[in-house]
Amino acid sequence: MFLREFVRAPRLGAGLCALALLVSGCGSESAARAATASRTTPAWIEEEVSFRVDGMTVYGTWRHPARPGAKVPAALIIAGSGPTDRDGNSAGLNGMDTNKTLAGLLSADGVASLRYDKLGSGKTGLGPYASKIADIGIAPFEHEARAALDFLARRPGTDKRRLTVIGHSEGALFALLLATKPRSKTRVHSLALLEPLSRRYLDILSGQITAQIKAQQQAGTITDAQAAAVEDALARAVASLRANGTVAANLPGGLSKVFSPANAKFLSEVDREDPAELAARLKARTPVLLSCSDADIQVSCDDVEHLAAGLAKAPAATDFVRLTGINHVLKEDPSRTAAHYTEPLPFSAQLKQALAAFVRAS
Repeated sequence: MFLREFVRAPRLGAGLCALALLVSGCGSESAARAATASRTTPAWIEEEVSFRVDGMTVYGTWRHPARPGAKVPAALIIAGSGPTDRDGNSAGLNGMDTNKTLAGLLSADGVASLRYDKLGSGKTGLGPYASKIADIGIAPFEHEARAALDFLARRPGTDKRRLTVIGHSEGALFALLLATKPRSKTRVHSLALLEPLSRRYLDILSGQITAQIKAQQQAGTITDAQAAAVEDALARAVASLRANGTVAANLPGGLSKVFSPANAKFLSEVDREDPAELAARLKARTPVLLSCSDADIQVSCDDVEHLAAGLAKAPAATDFVRLTGINHVLKEDPSRTAAHYTEPLPFSAQLKQALAAFVRAS
């Protein structure tokens, strides 16, 4: 995800279908059906795996049928921004479980999956970058995603002709990079871009921060002068990052928690990629599941429309699902706040259905 929440003024804080067996009837016939289903439904296991790339070991979970059999389609699940681990959680924000839930839904529909602790999260950690965080650009994240896809393609039982990449939030950008800038023999058959990063990175951050500033200004928690100072500093930071890849330290209003010399390289490099332009380069008729929600405070449907326009240029075979009352981490929550991300709320029923249909179709 991008900015999770901005703290109250004057400082701004950083953050950026399950398969249902419906048994009718009752008595012995119903029991016999259930027994038959339990014998024929394959069991799935989660296996701890790891792979090497760029001098670091990346750890993940490969979810696959417990018993060998016919090759099955498989999906690589890529997490959102920040130190987000394989399950879709980050330090202090456990319980979101976005990616873990997606993996379970996929296996219910017969799809194996790989999800991984990306650089800076979980068991993977910072690896060789522990003492040189400022050297982290877009490349390490792109390389580990590509290595993960190659690793998944080599797993026993994976049908390499039916590989999907599922990107949530920022992860959608890396899904698009895998599909449009292939640097290996592994090819992406289809994409699922869920609440995706849909515009250039710094445009999204600027929009989120500006909205928070205006909300605080209207609430009277910051003065007009404070708001103007932060907005001016924001504009200068974005201009500097785009011009020369640097940003000043100690920006006002807590902006340094979002823009700092430590993350300047990443921000300047990732901002060069426009998701809509990448989408326009997809192979024609590539199956794509695209989602947005009217209750997502981090990715608006207007933003996702920009990405959808790029997909139309390909043209991709896009299923654009507009969710209702779903928050950014894909839970049933119309509150339009980040307060309930970690609560045990139901996963979007609408998206479950759309994901199941996408699996059947592509």
